[in-house]
Amino acid sequence: MQIKSSVTFIICFFLAVVSAWSQDQVFSQFFAAPLQLNPALTGVTQAPRITLNYRNQWPTLPNAYTSYAATYDQYFGKIKSGLGVSLLSDQAGDGIFITNRITASYSYTLSLDEDLFVRGGLEAGVEQKYLNWNKLIFLDQLDPLTGPVDEGGNPFPTEEGRPAQLTTFYPDFSAGLLAYSSKFYAGLTIKHINAPDESFLDTPTDFGVVPLMFSIHGGAEINLTNPYNNGRKPAFISPNLLFAKQGNFQQLNVGAYVSAWYIYGGAWFRHTFSNSDAAIFLVGFRKGIVKLGYSYDLTISGLSGKTGGAHEVSLILNFEESERFKNKSRGKQYNDCLKMFK
Repeated sequence: MQIKSSVTFIICFFLAVVSAWSQDQVFSQFFAAPLQLNPALTGVTQAPRITLNYRNQWPTLPNAYTSYAATYDQYFGKIKSGLGVSLLSDQAGDGIFITNRITASYSYTLSLDEDLFVRGGLEAGVEQKYLNWNKLIFLDQLDPLTGPVDEGGNPFPTEEGRPAQLTTFYPDFSAGLLAYSSKFYAGLTIKHINAPDESFLDTPTDFGVVPLMFSIHGGAEINLTNPYNNGRKPAFISPNLLFAKQGNFQQLNVGAYVSAWYIYGGAWFRHTFSNSDAAIFLVGFRKGIVKLGYSYDLTISGLSGKTGGAHEVSLILNFEESERFKNKSRGKQYNDCLKMFK
């Protein structure tokens, strides 16, 4: 009975991994992974910015889903443009399916009024996907008593046909738009515009096409103190939302981000339309150029208590906050409500 339950769990987990192959990673701390969210957010700081992200989803299952991201971006005032580069690695099923991506992004800022700006962003990259065939277990390899191995510990053979190639590369293009003022922001992102084929087969397939991903995000910024009071960081609250749709998958994050002095935090509710998914809690610390945040996804769906939720860590190095930059007296060219992204 125990082996039967374990086999059933393995099959269910494998199906979950397969279903996630064509879904992009959406970080719970989406504001701490701005280039993953929208290429129009490239260069929202006047000085260089480095962002690092780590996510461990379903930690009670060894290496179920782990994601790493690193970005560098910067704004160039003379050409009203932001330039950035981003790296992402996503591993599903303890390394069964690995995605690596490198992208370059560009944004241009247009002033519509004293307090209204529009940014357009473009992203171009190359994506690699790798399937570790040797880690897969198929139904014809499962024995009711010993599982996927015989009594000597040797794996049973399978009659499943191995793909001609286990690694695939393809170009990928995305675009985004962002409108903002000193009080609100709203953005739109479209990813995989060129509909790349990620299958491992020699001939193109309809089922191997990466589905378009649409995301809408927006929010406001409410100052709780005078932002210029004694040079201290202003205290503010930013209610916000993120809606993402890719293929048949949809999710909505609704919540608020709060920052005061050296501390920031927040809480969000994530709904996938088929079920209530998770409550997200954030706590962080910032001083000087360093901004460090930790969030936890508390699962409230039918998987509650079985997966361990998700842990996420972000680190932002914003050199706009360095004394060297401040001493140059360049300051910001305009006021905005994008502090949660910085």
